[in-house]
Amino acid sequence: MTDSTTPDTPSDDPAGALLARLARLRERIAALVERRSAGDPTATDLLRGLYLSDDAVRHHLLRSADGPHPEDGAAPGPVDGSGDEPARDGDRLPGLVRRLGLTELDTAALLIALAPDLDRGFEPLYGYLNDDVSRRRATVGLVLDVCGLSAAHPAARARFHPTAPLAELGLLVVEEAERPFLSRSLSVPDRLVAHLLGDDTRDAALDGRARMLPAPAEPSPNSMERLAAHLATAPCTVYLREQREGDGLLCAATALSAAGYEALHFTPLTTGYQEHGPDDRRHDALGPVPELLREARLRGCGIVVSELPDRPGPLIRALAAPDVPVVLTGRAAYDPQWCDHDPLVLDVPRLPSGGVDAWAAALGVGGRDDAGFDLAATVAPYRLGGERIRRAARSARELAAFEGAPLGPDHLRRAARQHSASGLENHARRIRPDVGWDDLVLPADPLGQLRELSLRARYRDRVLGDWRLSAGGGRGRGVLALFAGESGTGKTMSAEVVAADLGLDLYVVQLSSVVDKYVGETEKNLERIFTEADRTDAVLLFDEADAVFGKRSEVNDSHDRYANLESAYLLQRLEAFDGIALLTTNLRANIDDAFTRRLDTVVDFPFPDAGQRLALWRHSLAHVPCEDGIDPGPCARDFELAGGSIRSAVVTAAYAAAGRGEPVTGADLLAGARREYRKAGRLVLDEVTW
Repeated sequence: MTDSTTPDTPSDDPAGALLARLARLRERIAALVERRSAGDPTATDLLRGLYLSDDAVRHHLLRSADGPHPEDGAAPGPVDGSGDEPARDGDRLPGLVRRLGLTELDTAALLIALAPDLDRGFEPLYGYLNDDVSRRRATVGLVLDVCGLSAAHPAARARFHPTAPLAELGLLVVEEAERPFLSRSLSVPDRLVAHLLGDDTRDAALDGRARMLPAPAEPSPNSMERLAAHLATAPCTVYLREQREGDGLLCAATALSAAGYEALHFTPLTTGYQEHGPDDRRHDALGPVPELLREARLRGCGIVVSELPDRPGPLIRALAAPDVPVVLTGRAAYDPQWCDHDPLVLDVPRLPSGGVDAWAAALGVGGRDDAGFDLAATVAPYRLGGERIRRAARSARELAAFEGAPLGPDHLRRAARQHSASGLENHARRIRPDVGWDDLVLPADPLGQLRELSLRARYRDRVLGDWRLSAGGGRGRGVLALFAGESGTGKTMSAEVVAADLGLDLYVVQLSSVVDKYVGETEKNLERIFTEADRTDAVLLFDEADAVFGKRSEVNDSHDRYANLESAYLLQRLEAFDGIALLTTNLRANIDDAFTRRLDTVVDFPFPDAGQRLALWRHSLAHVPCEDGIDPGPCARDFELAGGSIRSAVVTAAYAAAGRGEPVTGADLLAGARREYRKAGRLVLDEVTW
């Protein structure tokens, strides 16, 4: 049985290459021990290092009086013999040294410090060289001795300072600051040792906070090509301000990929980032930022940070590194107060929705025509980015496998809705559409307008974006429509049908959660709703919209003034809206003309005539057990009821029949119709019978 960790071929063996270096280092350490012990009268003492004998004291005094003894140290040069032969295939150390600009002494210090972690045979040798059998790790003095450098060499000592590359980059830890400088122990983080051995498992401190982003399938937007070229030559910190959530992450990943970097995505804590003075790298203040930077350096990748905290200044300062490209994304405008050294600030261009080809690739089908259903029509309403498309496709496949059915459009719609969920439920009531076009009984004209509305929602990115038919002026690509008609004529049901046709959820805005008696609060509540709707693939329904979108009036007092301000805010916000919003009203004349001008479609729902009323009666009775030969024609002819009232009449009749344990009769329908007439305050003649 083959160990899964064994390299497939001997040409790619990081562990073997590192062990070969340590074998050469061991020879050098052994030679140093031999030379040191030749003049040491205590070399054969079994208790050497535990106490100082008279001979040991005289030996140390003589050495101190004569000054340093270069013959006791190794000859200067590479400690592992790497200068005499080329590096083995798979050796990760040369690449790390080259990327981080480490010196020969830095490389030697790393090898000497990590040697006991891989070979216990180094421990007694280090104990002898440290003159203390209990100190079995490398020390600063031991490294200098092995490299043949004087302990008074200022440049060599400087490589072990906290601001030197080894410590600054998190590659070497100089411990025991209370000890004399030369006797301070050195250790190498386990993550670095694992990397040099060929293990790319991320640091445990990053679990749940960092992940590698897959290479984007979509090409980089033209505006990001210059950023990619800049990152390839000069790594820096960049802040991408996105218009739509997820676009910044996609642009960052594509720019880094084009620059030749993998992308390490990090999600910071959104709270707890406070100012802690000049040293913002403190682990307790910023979380695993040092481990994150070290991970990026070991892998040679860039860092992408999304979901920034409210005060991102300390995080930006801590992540700033001259050798690691860092791209931060967010919707907030950059604030110069965040940090003193400003990052490169760019606006993310408006990206088109994920195309059908991206969905086909994520689903693993050969092309858009190989899915077994109309893939283009199914995914057209969704504005998901590349990463969310991949996740939605995976969820759709899992749903299909769970149901034991082939992947279909319903699985794809459910998965897409799942990955487009947001906080809209905090402000609106969600309706999962359960109706279709066959449930609508409308004249041809309004029915055609509803189908046109669905068409606009599907292809707005193509028409307004690719074909450049947007009005400009910062206007969004939202779809806005007004449904006007008497109560019960099908306005709300039509909104549900449109949402069902698009495969989206319907959110009905609760006016009680919007309108507030305090000045300015209504606008804030509406802004929260519009913001969530902008980032969600859903249909937003303002029922009884004239309560919010009413006409502006002449200003006679302060109440009129603030009411007009509310309307003005709504006019501006609708123009920048990117989602789908439907407004319903019973009184179209109450809607301000300025709102009407900004609407894409105004659908008038007429009161049904006798023929439509008969169709509504029959549709409502389709699943209700009725007596043989029942005919709703007289009810449709004699009672002028809208669709909602007809349904209520059928419900009343059904309850009466259910109470008797019998099918619905014509008398039940007549009783239901009469009740609806009385509810409307209309006269009912008792002699109306069948």
